[in-house]
Amino acid sequence: MLDLEFGTVAARPVTRTGLDRREFLQSVGGGLLVLVATIREAPAQESGRGWRGGEALPENVSAWLHIAPDNTITAFTGKVEIGQNARTSLTQAVADELRCEMAAVRLVMGDTDQVPWDAGTFGSRTTPTMVPELRKMAATAREALMDAAAKAWSVDRNGLSVANQCITDPKSGKTARFGELASNIDWVHVVGKDDCVTPAWKWQVAGTSATKINAREIVTGKHRYASDHTLPEMMYGRVLRAPSFGAKLVSVNITAAAQIPGVTVMREGDFIAVAARDEHTAAKAITAIDANWNEHPQISNRELFSYIKQNVEGGEQGRRGGRSKGSVEAGLQSAAKTLNSTYTVAYIAHVPLEPRASVAEWKNGKLTLWTGTQRPFGVREELVKAFGIPESEVRVIVPDTGSGYGGKHTGECAVEAARLSKHAGKPVKVIWTREEEFTWAYVRPAGVIDVKSGVTGDGKLTAWDFHNYLSGPSAIDTPYEVPNQSVQFHPAKSPLRHGSYRGLAATANHFARESHMDELAGAVGMDPLAFRLANLKDERIRAVLQTAADRFGWPRRRSSPRQGFGQACGFEKGGYVGCCVEISIASKREVRIERIVEAWDCGAVINPEQLKKPGGGSDRHGCRRRSL
Repeated sequence: MLDLEFGTVAARPVTRTGLDRREFLQSVGGGLLVLVATIREAPAQESGRGWRGGEALPENVSAWLHIAPDNTITAFTGKVEIGQNARTSLTQAVADELRCEMAAVRLVMGDTDQVPWDAGTFGSRTTPTMVPELRKMAATAREALMDAAAKAWSVDRNGLSVANQCITDPKSGKTARFGELASNIDWVHVVGKDDCVTPAWKWQVAGTSATKINAREIVTGKHRYASDHTLPEMMYGRVLRAPSFGAKLVSVNITAAAQIPGVTVMREGDFIAVAARDEHTAAKAITAIDANWNEHPQISNRELFSYIKQNVEGGEQGRRGGRSKGSVEAGLQSAAKTLNSTYTVAYIAHVPLEPRASVAEWKNGKLTLWTGTQRPFGVREELVKAFGIPESEVRVIVPDTGSGYGGKHTGECAVEAARLSKHAGKPVKVIWTREEEFTWAYVRPAGVIDVKSGVTGDGKLTAWDFHNYLSGPSAIDTPYEVPNQSVQFHPAKSPLRHGSYRGLAATANHFARESHMDELAGAVGMDPLAFRLANLKDERIRAVLQTAADRFGWPRRRSSPRQGFGQACGFEKGGYVGCCVEISIASKREVRIERIVEAWDCGAVINPEQLKKPGGGSDRHGCRRRSL
């Protein structure tokens, strides 16, 4: 299992062993290179203004930017684009600091031979973590170029203006392009501070609803996903899958598959796979393999939630992700009413729009792999371990990818393609089928959430006992003021392979918490909005809840018994949301979502349109998920 919620990957810098500053500048064509170094590296540069001589590049680097003599601006990040428009917002951040148009900036993402090491694109961390880094880079480049111009012209730098990739001195009328100035700067700039970054209220490019950079290529089919990538003499691979989770291979006969013209069959332990000249032949060959499996009994859907609670992992690991305050027992005893409820969440398959896909090629002992993943360097590490070769001999390239939902953290597909390619002696493409996405990929954890609470007659919470089994600890803490509370996450054995899923366990914990708040409001006869506000002190979450309610027109009277209204609020990773919903029951089998009104507060917004679209998509996705 790989779940970046349960155990986040620790940051580790990339090291370009043996590559000094001059060699690297030669590889990118000279010019100005700006690195965002960690706090440990930046002080070594005194003012953060240079990395001279033939020294090796600093190890702890999170991002960099290059301005070439031909005025080309290129920014580099280990993040990847998985459909949420990060490429556009990150480009906006760079363009904003350099006072240039977005079209002037080229952003290189997810190529392990070109970008600094990155833990991965997950946990809603790209905007809050990478935008500040890229802004620091671009701002440092701008300041360095202004310094160079002021020195060359012997003028006051404070009188210079920056626009359209040029530095201008209005008084003398002198103008120089970025590239001209960059070619005269004799050092790599390293920045560890952000004191020259433009504040949000002065943004010009960031803060606007910029169009998705490669939107036309996406909608016209011009963009090439990993699943579209082809190479000369490339073969297509398929892997023999077990019929159920945990099944063991007993025997296998590959004779029939091996006799199909143009088919290469590989057997390495329990790894059985084929490679063929086309997808149809590969599919035919894999079905021709006769395999016998020893399958273990599986629990039924009815037994799932009991199984989870009966298989809690003990010791310290069994009580992670929570907190305790006061005495829950005392809070329950003092309550006018108590409520004890259980909520369950099911396994859900990710099934991204673009299935897992990888193209592998071995050439002169070096492995190059094109794949759709959220963790390029994580996949590189898996390949290094699988083949026992140095990191320098593995390159992972991630084209903009057709969604992931947390399902593309692991590199099985990449390793499969690489194994087949090495065996066949030719490039091999492996694309998982929809069946494999549903049956072989890891799923979102199922879970059981027990909530016990107490409340006074006038609607004040006195006790909150919240236990999540298996689903996860993300957003497990309550935003409501409760003097006596215990909030705990309990890992448990899972009958299926599971891992991260979009939103992690925040969706499950919010679902249980807000459902319970509605039930409590009903128990004390209070309006759900009034009940929530009576137990909330955080001004930001109160504001989004009240704003959504006001725009919705809460409270509303039902015009029919088949009409209903609901509300909820929550926060996660610095974002706050309040939501009101109107539904109607059209028939015994159909519930219609008539209206959803939401208010968000997630701080400074890089691209307002980019916030609106995923917001609406999340509503639809969430409604669909709850209907499963």
